[in-house]
Amino acid sequence: MTRVRKLSILGTRGVPAGHGGFETFAEHFALHLVAKGWEVTVYCQADDGPPGPVVDEWRGVRRVTYVADSGATGTMKFDWMCVMHAMRSEGVMLVLGYNTAVFSALLRLSGHPVLTNMDGIEWKRAKWPWHGRIWLYLNEWIGALTSTKLIADHPEIERHLARRRSKRDIVMIPYGADAVTEASEEPVRARGLNPGRYLISIGRIEPENNILPMIEAFAARERDLQFVCLGKLEPEKNPYHAAVLKAGEGRVLFPGAIYDAAVVRALRFHAAAYCHGHSVGGTNPSLVEALGAGNAIVGHDNPYNRWVAGPDQWYFPDKDACARCFDEIEAGGERLQQAQAAARHRFETAFLWSDILSEYEALCFAATEPAR
Repeated sequence: MTRVRKLSILGTRGVPAGHGGFETFAEHFALHLVAKGWEVTVYCQADDGPPGPVVDEWRGVRRVTYVADSGATGTMKFDWMCVMHAMRSEGVMLVLGYNTAVFSALLRLSGHPVLTNMDGIEWKRAKWPWHGRIWLYLNEWIGALTSTKLIADHPEIERHLARRRSKRDIVMIPYGADAVTEASEEPVRARGLNPGRYLISIGRIEPENNILPMIEAFAARERDLQFVCLGKLEPEKNPYHAAVLKAGEGRVLFPGAIYDAAVVRALRFHAAAYCHGHSVGGTNPSLVEALGAGNAIVGHDNPYNRWVAGPDQWYFPDKDACARCFDEIEAGGERLQQAQAAARHRFETAFLWSDILSEYEALCFAATEPAR
């Protein structure tokens, strides 16, 4: 009789995915394994309802849901409840992120194989206060030392983790995305945009994502292009947001955060180029999605972005260089077409979901096998 293999996924808000890279991956991978005959449990976070655990099923995936408050403290309580519940379960534990590795270490101590996706180097992010960085730094070490295997989503993250753990215990598997080969023009034209004649950025509007330098570079002169900046803005609370809005006043479209996936997909697909100022982290999901849409890339010049997007895109170290990138894209022509074709080729050779999910499946399968 064939043994049923079991997997629990912890560390996300759950399925179906609402937003966020880890949630999207969890949904894809859970459904992939269910189709292969695995029993998959995904721990889910709710904002209201019964406190939990509430156990139900979604498309063959077992869901265990707890209500938790928003914010760091609420997330920590949620992670603690999930770990306490998972300790009584069987099978492999896939933990997405190390922010509460001090809790997930208990899974290993209780005899479970624990595979941890170590995400980016969170403790280096400027947005965290000093005590938050210390917490993240310590938990990175705990996750690195207590997990059965570490998963890095980028070669630079793999090299970083090799300073914590033997290379034989680290597996590099990047993030995936869906190819986008067509999208409605209606959401584009409804916002006063012309397909193929605008730039777009999508992401949190914060200093480490270099939104302000990109906006300043674009707004420095009149252009025969438009710029759309998607992301939540709270200028009354956040001085950086206020500076971004002021720099782009009259030149840049700020529609705020858009959570309708079809609209975001259309806006991305019909852009001349995707502007990616992220300077910290590994394989960024939004950058991979841009490649999957065939976008040319204007990226901040760092090893993370260069590995993901490849050598045929535009990169900038500062505002002036960014402005020159925009000048070349505005001119259009063969260089832009080459970048767009190279983006799709890079996506098809490195970031297809089918390949990513198969690599994760092989890793989880190996973790269920008895040690030899």
